Amino acid sequence: MQVVEAELIVGGEKLDLDIQKAFAADLMSDVLAFATEGSLLLTGLTNSQVIRTAEMVDISAILFVRGKRPQPEAVELARAKGVLLLTTPYLLYECCGRLYKCGVLSSRGKVEAEVPR
Repeated sequence: MQVVEAELIVGGEKLDLDIQKAFAADLMSDVLAFATEGSLLLTGLTNSQVIRTAEMVDISAILFVRGKRPQPEAVELARAKGVLLLTTPYLLYECCGRLYKCGVLSSRGKVEAEVPR
């Protein structure tokens, strides 16, 4: 994850994951509704609910943006569940752009917006 200058928090045994898609959100309800299995989750939330949500969707890894670090309870839960946690100093918007530029796709692929008629 050199492209976003990610720092490992927990889950070093999973650093060789091949991340091909990502989903960015701070609303865990959006993660449940739209993220797909195997994605990298980018978020600014740092509580245990993020880990539990990621587990439900089978998220491969979580990247905390803006230099945020997860709460100690979240780190322990991630360790127990085998979830890779990383942090980056970059803003969410910039992380998404950097990952997209490197070929990481949206977790949902192309979503067609409805145009009012």
